[in-house]
Amino acid sequence: MAPPQASKRDVVWADGLRGVASVLVVTAHLSRSLGPHLLSPAMSDKLPPTLFQLPFIRCLVMGRASVAAFALLAGYVNSLKPIKLSRAGNADAALSTVAKSSFRRTGRFVMPAVIATICSWLVCQFGGYKVAHAADSAWIRDTSPDPSTSFAAAFYDLFQNLGTTWLDGYNAYDRIQWTLTYLLKGSMMTYLTLFATVYVKPKWRIFILIALYYFNWKGGDALIGFNVYCGMILAELTVDPDVQSFAAKHYLARSVASSILIIIGLFFISFPEENQSWTRWSAFLLRLGDYIFPTGVEIARYYPGLGANILILGIMFNDTAKRIMSHSFLCWMGKLSFPIYLLHAPLIRTVLTWVLFGASVRPSQGKDQDGKELPPGWLPITNRWVCFIAIPMFYIFLYRVANLWATHVDPFCGRVTNWFEELVFRDDAKATEQKPLLMT
Repeated sequence: MAPPQASKRDVVWADGLRGVASVLVVTAHLSRSLGPHLLSPAMSDKLPPTLFQLPFIRCLVMGRASVAAFALLAGYVNSLKPIKLSRAGNADAALSTVAKSSFRRTGRFVMPAVIATICSWLVCQFGGYKVAHAADSAWIRDTSPDPSTSFAAAFYDLFQNLGTTWLDGYNAYDRIQWTLTYLLKGSMMTYLTLFATVYVKPKWRIFILIALYYFNWKGGDALIGFNVYCGMILAELTVDPDVQSFAAKHYLARSVASSILIIIGLFFISFPEENQSWTRWSAFLLRLGDYIFPTGVEIARYYPGLGANILILGIMFNDTAKRIMSHSFLCWMGKLSFPIYLLHAPLIRTVLTWVLFGASVRPSQGKDQDGKELPPGWLPITNRWVCFIAIPMFYIFLYRVANLWATHVDPFCGRVTNWFEELVFRDDAKATEQKPLLMT
């Protein structure tokens, strides 16, 4: 069997995995907002574990692991081409690729986020979150902003949140955009490392990347740091002929080992964010974390990151898993991952909330001891069966809107970025036509 060579499939399976991760982000936020209405809310150390307290099944609602996967895939995809060029002895082309990609990344990453924030801001100012403010869902209420007090204040609030999104990760109009500044930082870490090591011999570059992985591991950067460098290490392994030749010669051992890695990765990803002592398996991982993680770090962030590292390593060396992740439907979902990430939370707080809570009547809370009328209670969900119909329809609607976004908004952002490149780049470094932005 010939050694598997780095090819288009090396990016295709990453697209499919990114598509799966984007779905899991949506599922995680739906579980936070509607879980108590659809699932048994009885969770305690005195009761048997519920369905989503079990390992592996819990992966379906683990949003932190998806963010870690996005960071890892950013390091993998963004470094794959420059590493190939560097290994081929074409360092000048590798430097050109890094310079152009780092310049484009900001425009193609920031502009869609700004447009999404403006859309959410308009919805907020025109009362689109009014139902969300009264819905019987703590997550929906807490993430739904209030309209500004005046016309001038509305624009002040908008520009303030556009700035704080990239300064400290706070965006009142879309709370989940806090991850974007870290993902952009991860891309820049990738480009800076490639720039510094483009002339380094491949084996020594792998050694440097392992050292940087360990440095970020010990430094407590579980969200972006070691995940990005893991992606870069995997990119090196993808194009390293010795590694690929060894893997090809030991097909059976590789298949078994990669399958075990996938299982271990999913098990680690299942680690809950809180109340880890309520079930035996999570209590075991909690004790294990005291030995394998640095002292004083947040174990609930390290396990999803480590699990994502191990899972993706297993997928990369498992032909069946790569073939599944390369399915055209998953790849299509992956190409919509960034629009999905930007749009799903505002649409949950508006369209889905209107459907599930909009037809309800706020119950009366009666009167207090002094005879004064108490504020009405939260809007109850219309009907549990409506949820089972509305949620699948919501996914279809969400992907339809995301497809429209990818068709019209992303190309617009690309044209603006290309125009700015033409304006500021030297004549001997004009940008070439680029693909639409993926969630990398």
